[in-house]
Amino acid sequence: MSDTTDEQFPHDEGLPSPEPEGPGLFGEPELPAQAAAPPPQPINAPATPYRVLARKYRPTTFDDLIGQEAMVRTLRNAFALGRVAHAFMLTGVRGVGKTTTARIIARALNCTGPDGNGGPTADPCGVCPNCVAILNDRHPDVLEMDAASRTGVDDVREIIEATRFRPMQGRMKVFIIDEVHMLSRNAFNALLKTLEEPPAQVTFIFATTELRKVPVTVLSRCQRFDLRRVPQADLVGLFARIAQKEQVRLSDDALALIARAADGSVRDGLSLLDQAIAQGSGLTEEGGEIGAAIVSDMLGLADREVVFDLLDAVLTGKPDVALALLDAAYARGADPGLVLGDMLELVHVISRLRAVPSLGDSADMPEAERVRGTHMAGAFAVPVLMRAWQMLVKGVREVETAPDRRAAADMVLIRLCYVADLPSPEDLVKRLTNAPDGGGNARAGTSSAPVGVPPGGASASSPSAQSVGGAAAFTPDGAGGYEPPRLRMVSSGGMAVGAMAQPAPMVAAPAVVPVEPSAPPLPRTWREAVALVKDQREAILHGQLRHAAHLISFTQGRIVLRFERGVPGDVIPQLRRVLNRATGISWQIETGVEEGEPTLDAQGAEVIQFRRREAEAHPLVRAILNAFPDAELGEVRDHGLDDYGLPPEEPPELLFAPVDAEPLDEDERPYDPGASQD
Repeated sequence: MSDTTDEQFPHDEGLPSPEPEGPGLFGEPELPAQAAAPPPQPINAPATPYRVLARKYRPTTFDDLIGQEAMVRTLRNAFALGRVAHAFMLTGVRGVGKTTTARIIARALNCTGPDGNGGPTADPCGVCPNCVAILNDRHPDVLEMDAASRTGVDDVREIIEATRFRPMQGRMKVFIIDEVHMLSRNAFNALLKTLEEPPAQVTFIFATTELRKVPVTVLSRCQRFDLRRVPQADLVGLFARIAQKEQVRLSDDALALIARAADGSVRDGLSLLDQAIAQGSGLTEEGGEIGAAIVSDMLGLADREVVFDLLDAVLTGKPDVALALLDAAYARGADPGLVLGDMLELVHVISRLRAVPSLGDSADMPEAERVRGTHMAGAFAVPVLMRAWQMLVKGVREVETAPDRRAAADMVLIRLCYVADLPSPEDLVKRLTNAPDGGGNARAGTSSAPVGVPPGGASASSPSAQSVGGAAAFTPDGAGGYEPPRLRMVSSGGMAVGAMAQPAPMVAAPAVVPVEPSAPPLPRTWREAVALVKDQREAILHGQLRHAAHLISFTQGRIVLRFERGVPGDVIPQLRRVLNRATGISWQIETGVEEGEPTLDAQGAEVIQFRRREAEAHPLVRAILNAFPDAELGEVRDHGLDDYGLPPEEPPELLFAPVDAEPLDEDERPYDPGASQD
């Protein structure tokens, strides 16, 4: 292992040792005044190389770690009780502190305290020889190996051979293997036995971003810790403290943009912060502040207000405004794909606010999302937001694969604007249902000739209606060739039937007057009122009324209810708002203490149970169950019940067969078990 050590630490060959990277960001001891000034350097001495913020402010104690409270609490208790495991598996996304945590554990295991007599502790001193050597990556008993570059079984055999020897300087030999999932299968197999029963003075610490690629036989031998993504609020606070130490001023919006772009990774965020400080170096030298505009330009993002304006333009069908906003963002350097990604994220935020309005009161919600997001959540229905989400998801993929990203983004915005005024499938069905002709009969002026017969009663011998063997013939086109027939949809008894129609001269289609959907009638019962809430696409409110509302009294304009425990307090204002908007009259919603009727869901369940008992008592069912003892009665369905499992509140409208309907044959008639048999 001596060759390996020399290979890992080439700076020991007569080169000056690097400066320690500690003592960390939090809880730094005050340096004496005489030690604060750096020692004088020769005039020709090289300048100290710059260390990036991610290295300069790397945590050196458990107190420095942010966003990993559960892991820190477990490790502190383990050191306090003397129950430290011999192998750890640290997993999480990049930049959350896996390797840093491994180094802190190594220092905690080998710390001897300022007096040299201390034992393993969760708070390493940072001044003993072991702590200083580990901080400088020079400790002979703490060996780090990158499994991405050393994946073979021979590398693992070197580690196994090194475990046979006692530590040279420290208390414990610590092997830190980063990206352990890159090891080969043979390397994992060679490590299993040593990992299961290591020597008392050996500790293994593994770090990986792909836990699923690690064999379960290795996972079962390790104590696993899942490092979470650091919350955005914690990242903002950390970046603000670091900026203050670096004597740089950044606005709150700029810090929020950096934290959002970091996506839970501290290292990514510090790299972006380093870049932002360099980007606004002119402002910082003049005592100015780095604002959100500078960070947005650096990240290639559009301004947050521009994203709100862009989404509002496409959802309201304003292609000229949307394209102008994208042109301005593109001119400032914003990437079209990132702009669509920001719109996609905003649709997600608005949908969450639509589903759970109380999220707008969260402290983690930015001011723009709290104000404009809440307004847009109330302005756009859930189907509109879901349609925008699906189209944006597809549009982002199109932009990534298109030869011209800008043109692809323009087409996505135009597509979103085009569908903005299109009705949803539910509204379309309602319009067709409320049309005067029911949506099934042919419009005035269309031909009512039988299928296959051309208008005007052309005979079968005419050139335009010739057919052979029942197939439609081809019509001469006047140029020595033949024109194929066209498919024409002819309504027959309310059902569209396909017919091969011959070419007809072009006739201007009559203008179709859009039919405005009529206002729904006033609900006459509580069940009709709940159904009206469902028709207004208030799914959450509808579920609360169906499962947790007990009716005490109902009259048109006034409802008295009793709600079960756990129902939010804003149900009554929501119900009043929905009924007022749907009916056009003012409703009075009150709560009472009386027991009231069972909920609609409970009433429906009771009816279903009654139907099941009826089915079980049927003579035919009993005969089948007696003949087959192992048989069970399945789900009983009554198609005469409504959506709530209840019978209609009034007799259904009688339906008569059309005049030209053909009588059913004897075999086609439905069987009626209750009818008398001859």
